Amino acid sequence: MLQHIHILTLTHRHAKLKAIGEIVAAFEADGKLQEHLTSIRERGLADELFYLSTCNRVCLLFSTKHSVDDTFLDSLLPGQPSVPAMAEMEHVRGLKAVYHLFEVGGSIDSLVVGERQILGQFRDAYEQSRNWGLIGDDLRIVCDRIVLASKDVYNSTRIGEKSVSVVSLSMQQLRKFQPAPDARILMIGAGQTNLLVTKFLKKEEQQRLTVFNRTQARAASLANAFPVGKGLTLGDLENYEEGFDVLIVCTGSAEPIVTPALFNWLLAGEDPQDKIVIDLGVPADVAESTVANHEFEYVGIEQLRALAEENMDFRREEIKRAHGVLHKHLGELETTYRQRLLERAMSQLPQEIKAIKHTAVNQIFAKELHKLDPDAKDLMLRMMTYMEKRCIGIPMKAAREAIIG
Repeated sequence: MLQHIHILTLTHRHAKLKAIGEIVAAFEADGKLQEHLTSIRERGLADELFYLSTCNRVCLLFSTKHSVDDTFLDSLLPGQPSVPAMAEMEHVRGLKAVYHLFEVGGSIDSLVVGERQILGQFRDAYEQSRNWGLIGDDLRIVCDRIVLASKDVYNSTRIGEKSVSVVSLSMQQLRKFQPAPDARILMIGAGQTNLLVTKFLKKEEQQRLTVFNRTQARAASLANAFPVGKGLTLGDLENYEEGFDVLIVCTGSAEPIVTPALFNWLLAGEDPQDKIVIDLGVPADVAESTVANHEFEYVGIEQLRALAEENMDFRREEIKRAHGVLHKHLGELETTYRQRLLERAMSQLPQEIKAIKHTAVNQIFAKELHKLDPDAKDLMLRMMTYMEKRCIGIPMKAAREAIIG
């Protein structure tokens, strides 16, 4: 079933993000994604196409009668420099390919299991491919079922509960402390982790953020999104005298940044007991001696990891339930697709029966019908029309019942 449906994919499970990025760049460079996908279809390599890329996966879903081998891969992007990462793409076909996308849409195969964002990305990608004229009847049926199955997973299980993201967990801990909207928030480091933290802070309508980073421009890019924001360099830490209420630290330093001496300086003479410190560094950016020598609310990476693993255990149980939901939808997809094949195969049946009737009335039995009086002829034609409809409906119904059975 559906052996003409294929997936070529590369994900965080099998490759580094750099390799995924190389493939995305090859397809999307210079805004030529539509051109590249349309070319694949026009050259007869695929009948239908769907393209999805996220921060940790790239996926090409397509239908084809060709063998998907190295020659096929090389012909996807003709005239471009070779992309070594293409050879790393995993090839899946048939119902296994469909089930893989079930797992993607239901976030079972996501980097963070249970995050619903992937379903929105899937739907956007499908809409894009449809608007470009790349989606036909087969992929429409498959993609519609993927959306239904994914929604069912989110509605029928608790797979999205109990966050397993360290950033999300750290911000949940911060919310428990209920910092005021105008709390003085200091952030050391402006990498990807702290970028995610700033998105949470904005959502919580925090007003004041001062960011320290190796480069001032990067610090300013995070801080300027807040009503009272300031971006400074790490060298400015030793001169900072405005105090803080919340300190969030995440750098790539091999040694602790927040030593007891720096912590005392940043306190600016205020009581440490009212302070909140969130350390997301690996290794820790807050020295053990700083935590030991001062009383403040401390949220560390090991504490968050333990909580994330506990929550992940919970989600693993929900994953088992999710697979049950997805297998049910896989069976329903098979039935739907068989019915659609039947409809296609019998689509000409009404016209063929009408043609038989027309030939009978106007050629084979034309003389006999001409001899009948008008009432008898009218009755005969009505009988033939009734039989025509029944001859169409009965085999269609019987075939549907056979498929469902």
